[in-house]
Amino acid sequence: MAAVVIRAVFFDLDDTLFAHRASVARGIVGHIRAVGGFEAVDDAAAIALWHALEEEHYHSYLAGRLDFEGQRRARARDFAAAHGIALDAPGPWFDDYFERYREAWHLHDDTLPLLAALDGYTLGIITNGEPDFQQRKLDQVGLSFPFVIASGGVGFTKPDPRIFALAAAQAGVAASECAYVGDRFETDALGSAAAGMLGVWLDRAARATDAELARAAAAGVRVIHSLDEVPALLR
Repeated sequence: MAAVVIRAVFFDLDDTLFAHRASVARGIVGHIRAVGGFEAVDDAAAIALWHALEEEHYHSYLAGRLDFEGQRRARARDFAAAHGIALDAPGPWFDDYFERYREAWHLHDDTLPLLAALDGYTLGIITNGEPDFQQRKLDQVGLSFPFVIASGGVGFTKPDPRIFALAAAQAGVAASECAYVGDRFETDALGSAAAGMLGVWLDRAARATDAELARAAAAGVRVIHSLDEVPALLR
């Protein structure tokens, strides 16, 4: 049986190509230092709480329990409340934070070298989020892809196999001819593998458990720790 040739490579955006968590950390620390009232708050504790609230409320948005703006307001309200502050206007508070976050937007150091090394492959993005928001990130950091599929524009989210199938169809290739690289084990790696793609889990911090590694092997998922490993893996 002939080996399947990978013709298209799709990527998650946040924390795969785009340094989302690092940008969030810079944004929330800069914001609370600017607005006042949080002088006694430790930076590391603030970052950890803000990440936890983002995870909680963004997944409520993905599940349809909150709209996009609602999850932003909920994050601001709960963060302030955890520090004894009641926000009368969580929307504007979040907007001020967002400007700090936006100013910090940047790519991971291994992103541009990888994309340059993938000349000849069809490239694209499959991301959970609102199309306009995710495109704004791509524009600011200077990335352009022929295919950008955002869950908010198609009505289903990763790991739903339909979002991966849609990407393959738009690229004009079979799912088996696609690789998908993402930083989330369940959503990205296992989700894309279940949809018939070569799932690649970007475990930058090498935090995979033995159980996760066993599940990855059973699903045919490749585990990498840097985007620099992708070209050799595809070959």
